[in-house]
Amino acid sequence: MTVPELRPWRTAAPHLARAAEAVRPRLARFARSARPRVARFARATAPQLARITRPRTWQYTAGAATAGLALAAGVVTAAGPWDSTGQRTAERDRAVALEHTGGADHGRGPGASGTASGSPRPAPSAGPVLTGLGGATTPGGVKAAPGTENLADLLDPLLKDDPALGERRAAAVVDLTTGKRLYGLDADAALVPASTTKIATAVAALTALGPDHRLTTRTALEADTGELVLVGGGDPTLTAREDARGLAGLRTLAEQTAAALKKRDVRKVTLSYDTTLYAGPELHPIGVNENLAPVTALMADEGRTDDSTSGPAPRVPDPAADAARTFADLLKQHGVTASPPGPSKATGRATTLAAVSSPPLSALVERMLTNSDNDLAEALARHTAVATGRRADFAGAGAAVAARLEQLGLPVRGARFHDGSGLDRTDLITPGLLTALLTEAAAPDRPKLRPVLTGLPVAHFTGTLAARYTDGAAGLVRAKTGTLTGVNTLAGTVTTPDGRLLAFAFLTNATTDAWAAQSALDRAATGLTSP
Repeated sequence: MTVPELRPWRTAAPHLARAAEAVRPRLARFARSARPRVARFARATAPQLARITRPRTWQYTAGAATAGLALAAGVVTAAGPWDSTGQRTAERDRAVALEHTGGADHGRGPGASGTASGSPRPAPSAGPVLTGLGGATTPGGVKAAPGTENLADLLDPLLKDDPALGERRAAAVVDLTTGKRLYGLDADAALVPASTTKIATAVAALTALGPDHRLTTRTALEADTGELVLVGGGDPTLTAREDARGLAGLRTLAEQTAAALKKRDVRKVTLSYDTTLYAGPELHPIGVNENLAPVTALMADEGRTDDSTSGPAPRVPDPAADAARTFADLLKQHGVTASPPGPSKATGRATTLAAVSSPPLSALVERMLTNSDNDLAEALARHTAVATGRRADFAGAGAAVAARLEQLGLPVRGARFHDGSGLDRTDLITPGLLTALLTEAAAPDRPKLRPVLTGLPVAHFTGTLAARYTDGAAGLVRAKTGTLTGVNTLAGTVTTPDGRLLAFAFLTNATTDAWAAQSALDRAATGLTSP
């Protein structure tokens, strides 16, 4: 198949009646206390009502310091830390340390040339890892990449001949300046992608929801029964920890809810929880697994039973019920007693008492990619389904992701999405699709997709690449890792010594030694950083 040199993709129960006045007072009190529980049960078992898609904001600034791959001001978040160019501080400092020539003054003042006796030479300027696609003549600009013959000589021995890469392997390398494919090894073959699936999930979610979209958890009071409903908004980063660290806090929600109840002179409530934003089974096809909690619209700290914030961890069997019990305990600390919680659904007549929201989607995407966060990935895939009118279960989420990519004009032939995280071994993606996703995220007219690039783990610095690339490629490779038994994948961007920016995707299936296969993929990516 001929690959075009320019990217073609461009183109969003009824309630019970009140107890009769004539009954004896004690019986009446009993009826009133029981009524919320009965109503809760009725709503929980009734057919789900049509979901209301929350308003989405698309406000971001497309102003850029350089033409092309410059980070949109409204997209860069505190997930970094970033400098104004979108470069992680650690990368910049290391790049300075490795430079051997002079450079900018860096704040020492006019005329500080470093020539005075005993005066240190000025620190060299470090070019940003995410450089602009402005051509070779602009400072920090990216040059057009060379022809395919040099890359074939480089990559063929590393990818074709290494037995560590298993029985099936496929690869693609693309020049992000032109969108031209520079190297292909069965680039249109669909293989099991593992966690590189999250790149597709990120692009789909950002285009369906926008980078400023937030996931909101709220409490609602039913006017007719006095039932308090904790309504899950599909935010797995909702936290019950004392230090919320910028995340939506269950403690804050409890405090605000208790204050609102006290204004109504309410000190005792029947507590329910609503998870109906999502549909279908909560358990992933892989079953009980420390890499993923049951997928539900209400959870706190991803259902983790320890103090971890990323990676595998034991999970509670019912995250929604666990979060609701924690919420009841927090209400008690603020002088409001709640009944043992049970499942329900908030009605349209319920009054919202309080709400807390996640960081913007741009930050959630970065966290998902950097830490390979499976809980976030499944949540974002389901939100993509909700936003596009599909059923928010595993099948609907996968179909929603595929549909968004197809609408963007991306090469989805052969791709199959059965979840958002890549834990499902029936997922299939081609290297051509992965590099097309990265190219789309780098496009000057797609600033809302920039978190797909800035969220990629950085070699020897962050996330799932923190312990890899101890050699000269540290800081030069940004890539999403993927690992399942017999599956090793890697897809991301790399900066060449002369300032070229490439996207690559390496997929291998049927490997027998995970460590050896991982090392082989790292060698191939490192090779792209060589002169």
